Amino acid sequence: MLRRWVPADRGPLARINADPEVMAFRFAPLSRRQSDALIDEEEAGFDRRGFGLWAVERRRDRRLLGFTGLGTSDFGAPFCPAVDIGWQLARHAWGQGYATEGARAVLAFAFDELGLSEVVAHTTRVNTRSRAVMARLGMTHDPVDDFDGPWYRPGHPRRRFVLYRLPRPAWESRGRIRA
Repeated sequence: MLRRWVPADRGPLARINADPEVMAFRFAPLSRRQSDALIDEEEAGFDRRGFGLWAVERRRDRRLLGFTGLGTSDFGAPFCPAVDIGWQLARHAWGQGYATEGARAVLAFAFDELGLSEVVAHTTRVNTRSRAVMARLGMTHDPVDDFDGPWYRPGHPRRRFVLYRLPRPAWESRGRIRA
């Protein structure tokens, strides 16, 4: 289930954000303060833009699994500005289809409710798990679109990023098909 953030999510999300394996493709694990600030920022984004990162909750036990949703990219890359999709789940939730299921719901919202013409996703080239989710969603990768993440220093092993795209016509023709 995707939903807005509630105060009870702060502790569980802080534990997820503090896990070095979960954060392996981010800058570093987050402190509790940084994790709380992320929730505050996302809630403000919902109020300002009408979208953001939703909490992912498992229906059967109401356990917080992480987040998925929409953000914006506007850091000078050729594809910017853009609306992007992203996700992050607790380790115990990996490999169970939650990222793909949640992202499909986010894409339905992006195209059907927001009327977007395209959604992009990007990650460091070495993040094979997220790249597999992008492919399952019907997103396509063209190496011409790859870029260096400006937030990493030259030579950093995670600096090269891949860009995946999903235009509305592709979503309408195959994005709803379950893998």
